[in-house]
Amino acid sequence: MSAPVFTSDRPVLRLKPKANVRAIRRGAPWVFDNELVMDRRSKKIAPGSLAVLEDAERQPLGLVAANPSSRIVARMLDRDAAAVIDQAWLAARLRRALALRESLYDAPFYRLVHAEADGLPGVIIDRFGDIAVLQPNAAWAELLLDPLVAALQEVTGVTTVLKNAGGRGRALEGLDDTDAVLVGAAPVDPLPVEMNGAIYFADLVGGQKTGLFYDQRDNHGFAARLASGARVLDVFCHVGGFGLAGLAGGAASVTCVDGSQAALDLARRGAEAKGQGDQLTTRQGDAFDQLQQLQEERARFDVVICDPPAFAPSKPALDKGLRAYERVARLAAPLVEPDGYLVLCSCSHAADLSSFTGACLRGIGRAGRRAQLIHTGHAGPDHPLLPQLAESGYLKALFFRL
Repeated sequence: MSAPVFTSDRPVLRLKPKANVRAIRRGAPWVFDNELVMDRRSKKIAPGSLAVLEDAERQPLGLVAANPSSRIVARMLDRDAAAVIDQAWLAARLRRALALRESLYDAPFYRLVHAEADGLPGVIIDRFGDIAVLQPNAAWAELLLDPLVAALQEVTGVTTVLKNAGGRGRALEGLDDTDAVLVGAAPVDPLPVEMNGAIYFADLVGGQKTGLFYDQRDNHGFAARLASGARVLDVFCHVGGFGLAGLAGGAASVTCVDGSQAALDLARRGAEAKGQGDQLTTRQGDAFDQLQQLQEERARFDVVICDPPAFAPSKPALDKGLRAYERVARLAAPLVEPDGYLVLCSCSHAADLSSFTGACLRGIGRAGRRAQLIHTGHAGPDHPLLPQLAESGYLKALFFRL
C-alpha cells in the first residue's frame, strides 16, 4: 500500500537532488539558494511567506519561512508541514523559551529568545523586567509581528514592547531600519539592571543593539574573580560591562575606554550607583589610539579586557577581522603586568574559536609576551547554541595569564 500523498495550498520549495537533505532532517535550520530549485514560481514567493519544503522526491520535510530575496531562502519553522503558525503556535515557543530562563535567573532580565536556537528563526528578544526589546530580523517575523507581540504579552505579561531594527540581518532580508514602540511607552531614562553585583544602565532606545549585552554576563563574572585589589582596564567597554563587574569584584581602580561618550557616561552612572565613582576613570576615543597612548604613558594594569565589536561579521571580512584581533592583542599585551591577566573577546560569527585563538596568540607573541590560557568563555545559557548552526555559537572570551 502506497504512502498517503501530502497536499497543501501553500507554495513549495524543492531541494535539488544533490542537496544535503540528511543535514536538514538532523536539524539544520537554513536552506540556501544554491540548494533549491529556484524556478519562476519559487522566485515569485513573497518574502516572509510560509512554504512547504520538499526533498527532490517531493516528500515534505517541514514548513519553512521563505524569502527568495535572501541568500537564506528557507528557514525551518516546524517539522510538520501542515502546522498553523498563529498566536497559539508562537506562544508555545515563547513558553518553552521562558521556562528555560526562569529556571536560570531569579529576576526577569535576560535574553528571552535567541533566534533559531529557540525555534523562532531570526527573532531576538531581550527582556528588561516589564519591557521587551524585539529584533525581528527575518521577513516572516516582520509579517507576523502583531501575533508575535500578542503572544509575547500573553506569555510574559510585559507591558512595553520596543522594536529594534538595527540588526545587520534585517538588511540582508530586505527589511527597513526603523525602530518603533509596538506596545506601551518607551522609557525616558536608561534602566538599571543588576548583574554580578554591579548595576548597569541600559539605554533601550538610543543604545547599541537592545541596550545591554546579556551574552557576556558569565564572562563578566569570571573576570570579576580576577579583579580583587587589581587595576583594571576595560577597552571597548560599552556601558562598563567588564569594568563595573571588576569594581563589584573588589578592583582597586578601573579605567574604561570607549568611542562613545554616552556609553562612558552610563558606565560612570553605574559606578556611582554602587558608591564607586571615585574608582572609575574614563577615556573617550578610538580604542586602538587609546591603547597606543597608554603604552606611551607606560601605564600598567593587573587585568586588561578588550571586548571589541565584530571585526569579522562575515566570511569575506574574515582575514581583515583576524588581523584586527591580532592588533588588539599586540597593543594590549604590553599593558599587562607580569602574572597579570589579558581577556580578549570576539563576537564575530565568521571567526571560529581556533582562528580567533590563533590571532590572539600571534598578537601576544608579537608583543614579546608568553601566555597561559586559563579559561575559555562563551555566551551565557540564555543564549543557547543550536548545534546544527555554528553561527549561534558566536561569542568567544579567552582569559590569558601573561
